Amino acid sequence: MGRYILLRHREIPDLHRLEVYVRHGGYEAWRKALTAMTPDQVIEEVKASGLRGRGGAGFPTGMKWSFVPKDVFPKYVVVNADESEPGTFKDREIMEGNPHQLIEGALLAAYAIQAERVYIYVRGEYRSVARRLEAAIAEAYAAGFIGRNVLGTSYSVEMFVHLGAGAYICGEETALLESLEGKIGHPRVRPPFPATHGLYGKPTVVNNVETLANVPPIIQNGASWYRTMGTERSPGPKIFCLSGRVRRPGNYEAELGKITFRDLIFGEDYGQGLLEEGRTVKAILPAGASAPMLPAAALDTPLDYESVQAAGSMLGSASIIVLDDTVDIVWAAYKMVRFFQHESCGKCTPCREGTYWLRRVYERLVAGRGRPHDPELLESIARQMAGKTLCPLGDFATSPVLSSLKHFRKEYEAYLRQAAGIPVEVQASRV
Repeated sequence: MGRYILLRHREIPDLHRLEVYVRHGGYEAWRKALTAMTPDQVIEEVKASGLRGRGGAGFPTGMKWSFVPKDVFPKYVVVNADESEPGTFKDREIMEGNPHQLIEGALLAAYAIQAERVYIYVRGEYRSVARRLEAAIAEAYAAGFIGRNVLGTSYSVEMFVHLGAGAYICGEETALLESLEGKIGHPRVRPPFPATHGLYGKPTVVNNVETLANVPPIIQNGASWYRTMGTERSPGPKIFCLSGRVRRPGNYEAELGKITFRDLIFGEDYGQGLLEEGRTVKAILPAGASAPMLPAAALDTPLDYESVQAAGSMLGSASIIVLDDTVDIVWAAYKMVRFFQHESCGKCTPCREGTYWLRRVYERLVAGRGRPHDPELLESIARQMAGKTLCPLGDFATSPVLSSLKHFRKEYEAYLRQAAGIPVEVQASRV
């Protein structure tokens, strides 16, 4: 086996073509599951592998599948390919370069829960990606891997691609389901959960693209093989999206827990250091805009779910954005708050009103009109939002506020001194 498990197209030219994918072991796991394994055995193998969702929450995948009732039909598998988190671009590369591995993983998930249909919900801006997926799906249909009586068995399954309209909120699974049903993308009140009441009110599994791309090698090679990579609680490979003030941004596949932020940013095989010589890391966003930022003291934190959480943040989808000492942290927090306020669906009051007022306070701060108690006001608004919204977007909006106040309060104080007419050092760049 080569260096890559998920980004195999980097080693195998034209892997997006069915004949190339099959020549390199493609759809063997699908054949194995259909002919030699029961649906329950597929679920148990994925459970034993320890595979955790790669879309953000890190929930155990096999356990999620096991929640689906066995006696309710029809059932659905929905692939979350919305990929709307700032700094996240891993799923796009999988869908463009290695689409059949995603398709095979989605088929395995469908067989495991005995679903009849698979919907791949693709971000609205990813039209070219959707065309690549549709071409791959057409190839799989023609080869008999999808459709009626797959590979001569009694199992039948259909697969479709659906383009969203570019709303961040539709990355939340219940808002995605609402959008897929043709409604406004608003999150649902839970419970009930999608496992029992999902698409069209029927049992549904929603999994991220990268999550499902892990499933074929697990079924083909076994859970014990998969557990030779990563850590005990965070097994397997992970794609890390690196961007920001780094010399070589991009997607990097590595075992969970085997590299640190420092390795990813400065390693010769990874980011190769900061964009400008002589600069230092000021802050790290481990999961795009949606998780608390960490200071440079966290550089030696291993990149796995538990270690990043212990450091005070979340790994999420591993969309790691690096801010160096040229970046104005107050402005950066304002930019993220402005994003969340724009993307809030407005369904619940804490998020709708909270993001609006956070933005208002930041606007006067960065305009040089800050008031003495603005940092306390920002913290108060954020804490009144946290844990009180229908979906995680409201919590995400509080992350840049609370974490920047915690680690970089002096930069807020500099703005207040400037507003009071007290000379201060020139603020860092906003670019």
